[in-house]
Amino acid sequence: MSDRANVYRDQAFNAAAQFLRVDTDAISHEERLAQAKWLANLMDSNFSIPGTPMRFGWDSVLGLFPGVGDAITSAISLTIVNHAWQTKASPLTIGRMLGNVAVDFVMGAIPIVGDLFDIAFKANRKNARLLERHLERLVEKERAGRARLPYV
Repeated sequence: MSDRANVYRDQAFNAAAQFLRVDTDAISHEERLAQAKWLANLMDSNFSIPGTPMRFGWDSVLGLFPGVGDAITSAISLTIVNHAWQTKASPLTIGRMLGNVAVDFVMGAIPIVGDLFDIAFKANRKNARLLERHLERLVEKERAGRARLPYV
């Protein structure tokens, strides 16, 4: 490969890395939940089958590519789990989320059956709901803690 091609490749790689870089340490709970719900919708129910109530997302589409597609969608799904981790969700919640991703990955890897399973099993939506419940409990604890502060 020529030096010029290496430079272009490096520039493209750096641009992609910058685009994909997400600094989620500094975002609010509302922004975190909105991002998780958006991602869940994109991956699990972005498209509909006309004339039916059935919805599917990019998880099902990318799952048509054996192995690689399921690996990519599982990596994307871990973003929601990362949001829960950063907000200090309980080990049980993190475990349930990882279990959802694992089931989606393993079942999705089975040809044809896995593609149908991806349409029915919405791991990202389940994980977004788990994150939402965790954040609601977190906010309730913060409110309860403020209510107990002594008045000066």
